[in-house]
Amino acid sequence: MPKITAIESQKRNPQRVNIYLDGEFGFGLSRLLAAWLSVGQELTDEKIAALKEEDARQVALQQAVRFLGYRSRSVHEVREHLQKHAISETLIERTLTRLQESGLLDDRQFAQAWVENRATFRPRSRRMLRSELQRKGVQAELIQQALEQTATEESLAREAARKRLPKLQGLDWPVFREKLGGFLVRRGFSYEVIGPLLRDLWAEMRSKSKMYSMENEE
Repeated sequence: MPKITAIESQKRNPQRVNIYLDGEFGFGLSRLLAAWLSVGQELTDEKIAALKEEDARQVALQQAVRFLGYRSRSVHEVREHLQKHAISETLIERTLTRLQESGLLDDRQFAQAWVENRATFRPRSRRMLRSELQRKGVQAELIQQALEQTATEESLAREAARKRLPKLQGLDWPVFREKLGGFLVRRGFSYEVIGPLLRDLWAEMRSKSKMYSMENEE
């Protein structure tokens, strides 16, 4: 049986070690798993295979958890991320299953959070929200459920417009209509929603402007 002749820390990753068998490099291993090994210990082929398998499982899980640490992700996003790190499909599916069972990965919650975040910080149309979630690989049923819980198309458009209004003060109607209308089109809203909203906001701005002028005159 192969015998461990050295256990050395990896230069680029101190959390991992290199295992040398009979004077030659054998395989890399996490420091946690290597804690159970010692120089002079003999390893069967079955034991070596088991160590490599467990190490690969830990690496995949760590990659996924680290990826989830930046923001919530869809199952599809995590799968793509693991594929980029040359992790086997079998191990990827096991990792995804474990994350889903632990509640760290949930496409239903992801879709709801995505829609809520967009509605709060960067409002856009339901059509665009649907498209974004489709690109994230979320199932159509879950997308629909998330969209049903958000505001109406008109409310989303109004919120998006209000965030843009401070940059449009003092413009005349044609320029106002062109700039705000174009902005809302790029956010995915239809002309049926945009038209009435533009007229409403223009009237509102004009009314506030007149009130401000009257107060200054007094």
